[in-house]
Amino acid sequence: MRRSASLFQVLLVLTTMVKTQWSTVSGIYCKEMSPNVYRPHSVTITEFGAVGDGVTLNTKAFQNAIFYLNSFADKGGAQLFVPAGKWLTGSFGLISHLTLSLDKDAVIIGSPDSSDWPVVDPLPSYGRGRELPGKRHQSLIFGSYLTDVIITGANGTIDGQGAIWWGWFHNNTLNYTRPHLVELMYSTNVVISNLTFTNSPFWNIHPVYCSQVLVQHVTILAPLYSPNTDGIDPDSSTNVCINNCYVRNGDDVIVIKSGWDEYGISFAKPSSNISISNITGETRGGAGIAFGSEMSGGISEVRAEGLHIINSLHGIRIKTAPGRGGYVKNVFIADVSMDNVSIAIRISGNFGEHPDDKYDRNALPMISNITIKDVVGINIGVAGILEGIHGDKFSNICLSNVSLSVHSAHPWNCSLIEGYSNSVIPESCEQLRSNCRQTSDCYDGSSSSAIHGQEPRDTLSTSRLLNPLMKFALL
Repeated sequence: MRRSASLFQVLLVLTTMVKTQWSTVSGIYCKEMSPNVYRPHSVTITEFGAVGDGVTLNTKAFQNAIFYLNSFADKGGAQLFVPAGKWLTGSFGLISHLTLSLDKDAVIIGSPDSSDWPVVDPLPSYGRGRELPGKRHQSLIFGSYLTDVIITGANGTIDGQGAIWWGWFHNNTLNYTRPHLVELMYSTNVVISNLTFTNSPFWNIHPVYCSQVLVQHVTILAPLYSPNTDGIDPDSSTNVCINNCYVRNGDDVIVIKSGWDEYGISFAKPSSNISISNITGETRGGAGIAFGSEMSGGISEVRAEGLHIINSLHGIRIKTAPGRGGYVKNVFIADVSMDNVSIAIRISGNFGEHPDDKYDRNALPMISNITIKDVVGINIGVAGILEGIHGDKFSNICLSNVSLSVHSAHPWNCSLIEGYSNSVIPESCEQLRSNCRQTSDCYDGSSSSAIHGQEPRDTLSTSRLLNPLMKFALL
């Protein structure tokens, strides 16, 4: 008993060291960002006639409250407090210098009537709705060209009542692309924290064309069968920090995007400088961390560490296709634990559909400088499926210190890629069997401005991964 207690104390110290290291990195990307900003003016949604009975529609109350608070935007900002109750509403917009704060027993509930979710223009980097040509439904909580916006609470809940939307999707009766729970566009200094998001009709949290975004201490829940309920989707956004989140959903836990085919190429706004740390995820239809497949504006300078992926289809995934153009480069992923994952690492060079027939079939993506290290996995189906594109080899794919307990007799399937590997079990595919310690081609994360000069650490890797695996074993 004493020995077990000592082991637990050691693991606790190691875990704290990991969190400390990554809070420092995130602090550089999202400097001085916090959900605890003092607002000199505060109102409660009930002051505007809202009724928290789960039946009364409160869209006008939210809209009127925020309209009123706009008068304080240049006077230190304001807070809209949502007390305990079930607050049914349609889509409503935010303003700059605003905190939307939920009580721990507050639930904002999305209306089941699609007419309460207005139809808006498609994103310029997508050219159409993601699911259907034409327009799309506006998210439940939205905003454009904002600064200093905080959505937070004492673990209050935002519930999209997505089941009705999933039914329309499966029955092919949608007229427009489904809405997200939260979408902020062209905005800066955005904080989303200490909330639970449930049953989103489509993606959950979608910052697009944003900078300085912090998402932390968030729980995202949806049934494992729910279609396209991505967790957190930074899209054509820069200086993004995502940390200390739990996601259990029907698609990718965290996925980085940057526009779709010719529209993303033309809009030309990449996603870059993204820090991800201390994430636990479970998904039957997606990956723990993914890139694309909409990546035509480019994705680079991404560093992720402390990922715990369980009961999932994929662990780490890059998705692209001819016609996408763009790039995914300078990606560093380390300290990953997996349990019961069908495919641990997958790179797909021919994934996904196109927005229309106007895409350039010669626009080939560049996938390069991808480093994945310090990974342990148990109950893994296949170690990796890594597939490039004819005439477009994916390069500098580096695996280091990867140990996977794999069921398949053929653990690796690789084609049209090149790179390096070191200390990989089971032995990696032939295309990666050079030693990355003997080459400068492997990306080590040091070119990222937020982590300049920090070298990856090998000494604590195994110990750092023991803690999440022990936790899984005890569940």
